[in-house]
Amino acid sequence: MPAQPTADFLKAGTVFAALPAAEILALAAVAREQSYHPRDFIFREGDESAWFWLVRTGRVKILRHARSGDEVVLELLGPGEPFGGMAVLESRPYPASAQAMETTTVVGIPRAPILALAERRPTLVREMALMLGRRLRTAHDSMKSLASDPAEARLASRLIRLAESEATHDRRGLVLPFHLTRQTLADMCGTTVETAIRVVSRWIKKGIVIDEDGRLIVASLDALRGIEETGSL
Repeated sequence: MPAQPTADFLKAGTVFAALPAAEILALAAVAREQSYHPRDFIFREGDESAWFWLVRTGRVKILRHARSGDEVVLELLGPGEPFGGMAVLESRPYPASAQAMETTTVVGIPRAPILALAERRPTLVREMALMLGRRLRTAHDSMKSLASDPAEARLASRLIRLAESEATHDRRGLVLPFHLTRQTLADMCGTTVETAIRVVSRWIKKGIVIDEDGRLIVASLDALRGIEETGSL
């Protein structure tokens, strides 16, 4: 793809935004853009980390497979967010899989220019590592809660986090900007889709959550926080 549109994207709020224009253009010149259909894998756990990726449009979920074969969703990523970065910087295989949630476009930058950039600008890499580290800690905390918190509390907690980080406000409450299936919500919380359907349906009846053609709206954040603390409605 032409370098200038990619450079404009990298400059507009990604981890590379603070780089000089010449460095951004150099990255854009070797970058590639790819589009994926829903459920397409961008890479799988264990693949060689040949590319540093950023979401351009759409949504990507980062997931791992438990020994049982069940999916555990670690993160949902939106436009501008990087993924696969730590594996590239450490030259090790991707530790998790990346899958498109919806029609999604990503920008990939080859490993060699990223490693060269790391040598020239260690401060940028440290900041990137800190950001990715915070995300990993959040994912780790979510994994720990799977072993101890009741399913309804886990579902409430994850929906709170998504609402706080992703949602927009309107008169009805906090509107998630993407379609969140009950299956994906269940996979994020280590529970069954049947449990997610039952719990969310009860929340909808109580007016805590609104379902608008598959997009969830959190009508009462306080009610969800109460469920998070007590374990049930």
